[in-house]
Parts: sequence; C-alpha cells; structure tokens
Amino acid sequence: MTKIPVTAGAVLAMLVFPGLALAGEGHPAIPGAELSVYWAAPFVCMLLSIAIMPLALPRLWEDHFGKIAVFWGMAFLVPCFAFYGMHVALYEFLHILLLDYLPFLILVFSLFTVAGGVRLKGSLAGTPAVNTVLLAVGTLLASCMGTTGAAMLLIRPLLRANAHRRFRAHSVIFFIFLVANIGGSLTPLGDPPLFLGFLKGVDFFWTTTHLLTKTSLLAFILLVIFFVLDMVLFRKEGCPKPPVNPNEEPEKFGLEGKVNLLFLLGIVLAVLLSGLCPLGELFSVFGVPIEGQNLLRDLVLLSMAGLSLRFTSHRCRELNGFTWGPIEEVAKLFFGIFVSMIPAIAILRAGTDGALASLIRLVSHDGQPVNAMYFWLAGILSSFLDNAPTYLVFFNTAGGDAQHLMYTIPTTLAAISAGAVFMGANSYIGNAPNFMVRSIAESEGVRMPSFFGYMAWSVGILVPLFALLTWLFFM
Repeated sequence: MTKIPVTAGAVLAMLVFPGLALAGEGHPAIPGAELSVYWAAPFVCMLLSIAIMPLALPRLWEDHFGKIAVFWGMAFLVPCFAFYGMHVALYEFLHILLLDYLPFLILVFSLFTVAGGVRLKGSLAGTPAVNTVLLAVGTLLASCMGTTGAAMLLIRPLLRANAHRRFRAHSVIFFIFLVANIGGSLTPLGDPPLFLGFLKGVDFFWTTTHLLTKTSLLAFILLVIFFVLDMVLFRKEGCPKPPVNPNEEPEKFGLEGKVNLLFLLGIVLAVLLSGLCPLGELFSVFGVPIEGQNLLRDLVLLSMAGLSLRFTSHRCRELNGFTWGPIEEVAKLFFGIFVSMIPAIAILRAGTDGALASLIRLVSHDGQPVNAMYFWLAGILSSFLDNAPTYLVFFNTAGGDAQHLMYTIPTTLAAISAGAVFMGANSYIGNAPNFMVRSIAESEGVRMPSFFGYMAWSVGILVPLFALLTWLFFM
C-alpha cells in the first residue's frame, strides 16, 4: 500500500505542495542537521504497518487502520514536543497539515470525484490488444493531465473491460508502472518534481526533449512485456469473452458525464496557474504562511468537485462503480504517512550536514557529478518519500542553478528528473496515484498483491530496466 500520496497528474500534487520543500528562515522548524536516523523510525513503522498488518492481522487492520496511522504520526509529534518544545512540534504539524496534507487531499479528492463521473460506455473486451492500447493511451495522457488525472480517468474503464477475466492484478500493476508514474515524465504537468523544476527555471519543454528517448524506450519495453504476459494469461484462461445478456441491447460506445472533462480541465488549469501566478501571503497560522494563489486553487478544486457531483447523474456514478471507500482510506493512511515522514524530509534537507550525509556525498567524485548515483539515489528515496522535496534536495546538491543544470550538465538534471519520476513506481507509496489505483482495484474485487508482493513485481521488472537505462544514458 502506500504513498499516494499531480496528478491531474502527479504534478498537481507538487503544485499543491510548493511549500513543502522549504521551511522559512526564522520559523521554529525542527533542526534536520541535529536529527539521527532514529527519528525516522515512526515513518518506517508506518510503512511496515501498511505492508505487514493487512496480511498478519487483517481484521485488526481493516477495523483500525485509521487509528494506527494517527498513532505513528503521534509517535513523532510527542517526542518532538518533548525534545524541542511546543512551538517546534506545533509548527511542524501545522506546516505539513496546511501546506501539504490538506492541499494533497483536496487535489486527490477533486480528481477522484471528477474522474469518477466520466464513464466510457460500450463493451470493451479486455483482450491483450485492448488492454495494451488502454495502457498506451494512459501513458500519453499522463504528461498532459498529470499521472493522477490520467490514472483516475482510465482505471475504471480498464477494470470494467477485464471484469470477466480471472487474471486481472497484472493489468493494474502495469497500469501503475506506466500511467501512474512513467507516463508523467515529459512535461511539468506530469509529475510534481518536474513542476517544481519548472518553477525553479527549467524550461517547460526541456524534460520533453531530454527524457523523451528514455521514457519512450522504457514505456515500449513495458508495453511489450505486458502484451506478452497478458496474452499468455489470456490463453491460459481459454480466451474468455465478456458475458452477453440477450435481453439487453448492446450499449453504443461513447462517453457519459462528458461535462466532467471541463471540470478536469479546470483542475489542471487551477493547479498550473497557482504555480505561475503568485498572489502573495494572505495571512499566517503560527508562522505557516497561507498564500493567496494556493487558497484560491483549493477553493476552485473543491468547486470543481462540487459541480461534478451536481451535474453528474447518480446512475452514471453507480454504473462506474464509484464509491467513497478508496478516498477515505487514502485520507486516513496518508495523514499518518505525511506526519511521520517530517523528520525524514528534514534530514534530507540538511544535505551533507544531516545524518544521511554519506548518501548525499555519493553523487559527486572529485567535484564531478556521478550521474548514475543521482539517478538511483533520487529514485530510491522517491520510492518511499515524497518525490518533490527529494528532487529539490538533489537539484540543489547539483548546484541549484537551472541554466547551469540544463546546458552545462544536462545529463545530471535528466538523471535527477528520471529517477524521481520513474522510480515512483517502485512501491505503492512512491507516487500520489499508486495507492488510489490499488484501492479502486480492490474495491472492484481485484486481488492485488501486498506491499512487498507489489515490490516483487517492481524489483523483478522495473529494476533491470532502470539498470539498462543507467548503462545507456547515465554512465
């Protein structure tokens, strides 16, 4: 399970979190340079709870996972209060709550609500060819509307097309690989770290030109692997066809709830403009600045969700298999994830002054960047932590000057960008839509692998491909 944690794509999540990366100077922030790695224990325990408890104690987890998430959040806040005082603990809590968690939840809620009102009518048969085309289309859309937007729009059509199939989990896993992560690598709209880079001065189409070959190669290989795997399983099932009711006329292909596409566009534009048109600070809450563009963005996102509920028929959502269960699960679990990861992010921000200094030093040798290490370290950390601040850490470690990174050491910036985006697919918590897709699939009766079971797929399939990319582009 996981991090879901811009997505009108995964990018939207970053636009929503522009404040996560920097705690303002003079604010009572937790001193990352003073923290030992043991401060990250609640975050590790939160992840282990998500990974192990659904298997070891399923009834306890199902009934109390929200309380468990709150417990691990408090397991950081209480010691923080004891060691650094109320001001630091309260500031850190409000900072993550107001600038990260609530905007993230509003974004995901809006996308979930709006995309859940779009229904692809007609009978799509989940054949290997149809499934591969759906994954390819989603991969292309992810860089236009973000990974979360594309994932929320297409996951239900994929599930409905394969409802008659016995083997379905692999389709969802490759959907997470491609649509929820890798497809968002070509524009700043695709994934949060790329949008953050755009705000730092990286040209809008720089990622398109410098990651196109890498993304295309990776996506092509994954689509081929998926097609072959799905074909084998399809034949093993006896080439099943969707059941046909002779008493019902076949439904014509088309889209129901098309008005939601306008609301989806409104979400994308609201998030994009919030990053490009700063309105300044309106007020602060205990030192946490509330900026006008972010407040306006969140109000627009909630309005888009409200309009979607108002103008989409209940029947359309019902036929779409829409329920509130997945968003409720995400809201509870990610509260614990966001709060418990505060010290881990603080240690990373401390760079060579922090407890993870030995890792940060691996990215350079004799003053020259080690691009392979930038790719792997940015990627591995982004697999479990928020990829936006992780991207920022390595962006700044490489110099922090967008012009220098783009034109003097472009391979380094490409390595950081690719690692942060591609390797979000390594775990359920690696990127915003991963966990949401998993929850929707399970609500539709798909038996998804556990946290570690999913990682067996990602390590077995993605890691060798990442090694290939390293050899081809980053050595």
